[in-house]
Amino acid sequence: MLARRPHSFINHHNIILQNFFIKLKGLSRVASHQILFSTVSPEAPNYSELPTKLHKTERKPLIVGVNELKRRARLEKQMRQDASEIILQPPENGMLVKRLVPVAYKVCAARIELFTCLSKVMESIPVYVCRLCEEVHVGLVPNMIRTCNVPGSPPTKEHSWERGGIEHVLPLVESFHLYDRLGRAVSHSERLEVDRVPAILELCIQAGVDIPEYPTRRRDFPAYNIAGRIVDFERRFPKDDSSCKDINSFGFWEKSEKSRRCSQPPNLPPDDHYGVAKRGMEAWEKLRSGALQLMQKYAVQTCGYCPEVQVGPKGHRVRQCQAYKHQMRAGQHAWQEATIDDLVPPVYVWHVKDPNACVPLLDKLKRYYGKLPAAVEVFAQAGAHVGEAYAATLREDIAVPVLDEEKWVV
Repeated sequence: MLARRPHSFINHHNIILQNFFIKLKGLSRVASHQILFSTVSPEAPNYSELPTKLHKTERKPLIVGVNELKRRARLEKQMRQDASEIILQPPENGMLVKRLVPVAYKVCAARIELFTCLSKVMESIPVYVCRLCEEVHVGLVPNMIRTCNVPGSPPTKEHSWERGGIEHVLPLVESFHLYDRLGRAVSHSERLEVDRVPAILELCIQAGVDIPEYPTRRRDFPAYNIAGRIVDFERRFPKDDSSCKDINSFGFWEKSEKSRRCSQPPNLPPDDHYGVAKRGMEAWEKLRSGALQLMQKYAVQTCGYCPEVQVGPKGHRVRQCQAYKHQMRAGQHAWQEATIDDLVPPVYVWHVKDPNACVPLLDKLKRYYGKLPAAVEVFAQAGAHVGEAYAATLREDIAVPVLDEEKWVV
């Protein structure tokens, strides 16, 4: 009898816990360890945690798995052994994807409109940046959330705030400009001779946008893949344009007009901050969606350990990586396929639900606050509507406790 009592007690204890969680599940949703309890209807969106910052010894997650990369390497090795011709599709053969040329112009125009609207809205909405960890806060009063955990930070992990600029909201990601995207990669000795342009602009140039300051090669005939090697017959047998004077191969008048139209900043009303914020939010969505659409065809490479980005089918050979184990790579980057966050990095900031309130965000209530990209947060505080794409990180279904309820927060 004595040996059976502990087992019966454990069984009763398990039954009590099961009944408790069954009742609790009827009141709120419990999906996983990343989803919090909801305070509203079950139709509210689940909260998803943002990806944490990688440690300096960790590599960025791969888009394509290691097994798939090995399979592609074996296929390329087999192609080099077989002396046969492989017909390439645009843009692998150097030609443009015609249906993506208007998308490239829209992305280029959205980039200019986004910077113009953001600089206009930031005249009334301040942006703060920590001088130690470079964390960004958007709002009248900086937050008091203690997340400053870098060498040299105070023991309390409080931020040292100072006024920031547009470069903290939209960080500049540069890439080497390639005259021929199928040519050889930029070497280390050419690092000071090749221009550095914004990566999103370089993607638009390779996708069809013509800018006189950054000339690029446009082919009339495609390149071929023979025995695993790219063969460009235009380079080996250049055509004589003098016999074809009536053929305007470059399209100077039409493309120069498009270039001017793409580079003109939009005309914004001087006092309509809500209209400017609404246009800026639309430009942000066009920029992200258009760039993602271009990246499905035009390859973009990034380093697995540092923020370096190179637009093109392969990365450059400049030995400037100072990330983890760069000595083993002789300073070269560990190239892998890039994501949209590498090309247009969203700087996530704490969301302020009441922009006019002078009460800062508290550290003990940080589990109740949502996060948004800094550009979206700026436009949201100016009155623009935040789309449903950010509902999972906005925490709209969680009520922030008021001041007299702080003692009940656990």
